[in-house]
Amino acid sequence: MALGDPIVRERRAAARPNAYRAKFFVGLFSLTLLVAVFALWFQSEDVKESRWTESERALILSLSLDRLAALPTDTGNAVADNPRAAALGHRLFFDPRLSANGTVSCASCHRPDKRFTDGLEKGVALGVSGRNTPSLVAAAYSPWQYWDGRKDSLWAQALSPLETPEEHGFSRDQLVQLFSTDPIYRREYGALFGPLPVEPRTPAMINSIFANIGKAIAAYERLLLPGPSRFDQYAAELSLGNVIERPVSLTSDELAGLRLFIGPAACTQCHNGPLFTNHEFHNTGVLSYPGELPDRGRLDGLIGVEADPFNCLGAFSDSSPAECEELRFVRRGKELIGAMRTPSLRNLGGTAPYFHKGQASDLASVVKHYNEAPAAMIGHNETEPLGLSSDQIDQLQAFLLALDAPPAVDKNLLKPPI
Repeated sequence: MALGDPIVRERRAAARPNAYRAKFFVGLFSLTLLVAVFALWFQSEDVKESRWTESERALILSLSLDRLAALPTDTGNAVADNPRAAALGHRLFFDPRLSANGTVSCASCHRPDKRFTDGLEKGVALGVSGRNTPSLVAAAYSPWQYWDGRKDSLWAQALSPLETPEEHGFSRDQLVQLFSTDPIYRREYGALFGPLPVEPRTPAMINSIFANIGKAIAAYERLLLPGPSRFDQYAAELSLGNVIERPVSLTSDELAGLRLFIGPAACTQCHNGPLFTNHEFHNTGVLSYPGELPDRGRLDGLIGVEADPFNCLGAFSDSSPAECEELRFVRRGKELIGAMRTPSLRNLGGTAPYFHKGQASDLASVVKHYNEAPAAMIGHNETEPLGLSSDQIDQLQAFLLALDAPPAVDKNLLKPPI
């Protein structure tokens, strides 16, 4: 039968769709196989990324909020954990009458909607304060307050802004007068500390009332605790043994950032434990605020805390001298020149700008600073350049943002009491 025969042509035309169909399915199968291979490869990369050694796993779990110890006892504050004192402190915290012009409260700078910071380079109240406003979330865990540690308790710290001209600009006499004339304050003070002494009041009496007011504010601030973040969810997965499966709580970039955080970036040398801080002081070469001399940091903080009449060893503390070990055996040395207290890395997403005078506007600037580790303007920078790539900087920043979470606080405590 010739090729040009009509019958042959008809048979070939009939077979042609079947041939095309077969080629189509072979191509589709090959493409599906290729996609599956790539998917397995990417999945293996994710698995590899989330697989940890036992020591790495233990380190990650040590950072989890589940490992956070109970609040340390404040021996200097006899009403530290008294609910009635916390209720009084709550009222005081939001009361603008505790200021010279009646407009500034503690909450003016420690705003609940900003993780108890203010979003400014330096605090602004009656004037501009000297440094960035630290968050009060979990502040009760630190043995030192302020960037330079010039206060050794939460209650002693609560007193300082009340008298600072740039902040509340109030006086002890004015504060005592407010407590004498406000029926709620007078009643609650009497229930906690005994009746207010009648006039004339000696300086010692006024100082005692002043100290007790700080203790009530601190009782409220001790309730400001951190809430679990997506990192803590991931740590919970690890604690259940889910070390190889694809994690649901962290992205691949965040996992890569976590690996850098506990590894090459060496962040856990200072930012360790469930609060991501060692509560110590370090000079990390942060540049001075524009137009200002370098900050002496802990060097001045030591002078301040030892001279403070409201410190642990002072007459208004409820501690015995034996209970003041932090102050009695305080660390000294030239390495503290220009050193600042290691901040917690929790809630970084809501507390910009960063560093002790807000020198870094965002987290990328913070990571780049440590990546470069410039020479300190005063003292010695303890850090070394990290040598991270731009992608690694982004990954580390991504992990830090995964630590952000609202504080675990009763919502009624985040606003003025009724």
